Amino acid sequence: MDLIIGAGITGLSYAAFCGHSNYMLLESENEIGGYCKTTNRNGFVWDYSGHFFHFQDESIRKFIMQEIDERVLVNVVKNTYIRYKGIMVNYPFQKNIHQLSKEELIDCLYDLFTITQTGYSNFKEMLYAKFGKSIAEKFLIPYNEKLYACNLNTLDKEAMGRFFPYASKDEIICNFKKEDNSSYNASFVYPKTGAISYINSISKHIESDKIKTNSKVIAIDRVHHFVTIDTGDEIVYDRLISTIPFPQLLDITQIPYDKDIYNWNQVLVFNLGFDCNGNDKCSHWIYFPEKDFCFYRVGFYSNILSTNRMSLYVEIGFAMQEEIDVNMWLDRTLKDLKKARIVNENQHLIDYETIIMNPAYVHINTASIDDVRLKKKQLAIDGIYSIGRYGGWTYCSIEDNIKEARALAELLN
Repeated sequence: MDLIIGAGITGLSYAAFCGHSNYMLLESENEIGGYCKTTNRNGFVWDYSGHFFHFQDESIRKFIMQEIDERVLVNVVKNTYIRYKGIMVNYPFQKNIHQLSKEELIDCLYDLFTITQTGYSNFKEMLYAKFGKSIAEKFLIPYNEKLYACNLNTLDKEAMGRFFPYASKDEIICNFKKEDNSSYNASFVYPKTGAISYINSISKHIESDKIKTNSKVIAIDRVHHFVTIDTGDEIVYDRLISTIPFPQLLDITQIPYDKDIYNWNQVLVFNLGFDCNGNDKCSHWIYFPEKDFCFYRVGFYSNILSTNRMSLYVEIGFAMQEEIDVNMWLDRTLKDLKKARIVNENQHLIDYETIIMNPAYVHINTASIDDVRLKKKQLAIDGIYSIGRYGGWTYCSIEDNIKEARALAELLN
């Protein structure tokens, strides 16, 4: 039997693609979905932060969308900004420095064309070497420090991989006259019913009696091929597919590892519903690099879904061990939203939801990359396969998770 730990999008996809019925899905929560859950309440649709599908693979698009009513889908061309010193700069920052003041534009261009650093060994050094001091320090460093809640020197130089919006000098200059802010996620599709629609679509391929919720795996016996769940029950497996965070998998398989090389951050998400719309009726999300604002990103469900009441998600980064005072941060968030003129005095908060994502973003470094590669080979010998963003301890998209699950299913079956 294939035993799958975690009924998020990766675990569900493996079950859907495995091609046989001899499997079981174990989910520690009381419902499936992982971080792709949705709350529908009082007319508001909120996810566990923004989950917007950017399809690159047509077969994956068909797989996800075939069980979703096309009438609930919204196709959106992304409209995103950076709030910098009171003005709205198009994203990505490095391609739109011409929108800054003349003095700041000159600073950015001078530093960009006088870069002397050629080599770099971490993420922060990469930002200086690729974009120069001004672009790095005006946006790229402060924003990513808020996002990752850490010193960027601790991250691998390719920590974000293809998702980082690189731009050459020529691209930056050409964008002054002919704007091209395209990226891997320049457009997206979103269901009016929220990201849970993706989960519900995938789950149509899975027999409901194969999913066991409220079942947290607390130990794995690699020798005798059985797991113990928190009820005390033991379940025997032939192969085990894990999507839980990789350090957690190492803990319950009792494989020794260096805990210091596995780091991550938490993200506090406030989903906020107001009684009416505000002034901004076009932004899909806005980035906030400045320390004057506690959040690093604010997204507008109401602008994506064209509703008549403002619905936001607000994200704040915290270190992995940091205590979070939710009430204090909610108060600070509402004040900062007014300071940013996203919320005005005529608007009233009528409903909200608090989510703490832990882990949220994994902190990829050279040591963790090497250790994950080594440990995954070791686990595979015992018939254990770790996949997904957290199972692979990497930075990837939802589509990447589905493709990895499909590839493993094809390989094993």
